[in-house]
Amino acid sequence: MADDLSAFRTRVRGVYALVIFGAAFGYVEAAVVYDLRHILGALSPIVPTSYHTILNLGFITFIRPDRSLLATSAIGRVETVREACTIVMLVAIAWLAAHRWTRRLGAFLIAFGTWDLTYYLWLRVILHWPASLLTRDVFFLIPVPWIGPVLTPLVISLFLVLGGVRLYLRPEIT
Repeated sequence: MADDLSAFRTRVRGVYALVIFGAAFGYVEAAVVYDLRHILGALSPIVPTSYHTILNLGFITFIRPDRSLLATSAIGRVETVREACTIVMLVAIAWLAAHRWTRRLGAFLIAFGTWDLTYYLWLRVILHWPASLLTRDVFFLIPVPWIGPVLTPLVISLFLVLGGVRLYLRPEIT
């Protein structure tokens, strides 16, 4: 019983560490966006107005923009690779946070969800953006740009964190 409690406490400390990592990473991401917007002279997000819809789910629309979302297609490629590297880093931290696949998945969901939630929190603090939860944004660029209201990734990320905590803290079945 004491061993079970000790193992649970260790996992709870792991959750704290994953949340701290995700929050710090969310700030780094927001800082990159802040810098990029200043460099490009666009303090508001770059949401395309002219695009072809690939799939519209209502809360997320997958699109093919008529032109590059950023100043040049080269910047767009760099941003796409940066996003891919973000996922690699989140997978790496999850791999280090646990030994079993279920807990690794939980760790990934905690880190990813916290990163995304705090990314928008930090953007609000740094840029005073978004103006509302219904403000449109580009969520992701892989494999194509995803757009929709900011509320969408916030709700999804909250459920990712909650599900991740559940998976990460769940006792091992032996």
